[in-house]
Amino acid sequence: MENTGDEFKNRSLWQRSGYALNGILAGLHREGSLRLELAVAAAALILLAWLRPPAVWWAVGVLMMAAVLAAELINSAIEALADHLHPTLHREIRVVKDMAAGAILVLNLAALVVLALLLATALR
Repeated sequence: MENTGDEFKNRSLWQRSGYALNGILAGLHREGSLRLELAVAAAALILLAWLRPPAVWWAVGVLMMAAVLAAELINSAIEALADHLHPTLHREIRVVKDMAAGAILVLNLAALVVLALLLATALR
């Protein structure tokens, strides 16, 4: 009998949240980039607490941190699945991985712009 995944769809929110937490922990265990980005996010939170900017800067900062971390988790999932399905190096798999990594780069650059704007605003 084929496994359709339906047995996971009707689980409680609590159980599904547990699966999500397992995914985050797996990402932290497997991916050095995710650990680094989490450390940078923690440093950014400390900077925000020190600078005491208006609430809108907190909102923008937290949204940027969440976007970077979420995108890194998605990138890691894509890479893990691609490696599992096609363990040997394949040109199209490489392109898919590079595009996902490009998304991370775009978000990281955007986060740096937000940081620069925050510092320019807070330190004038």
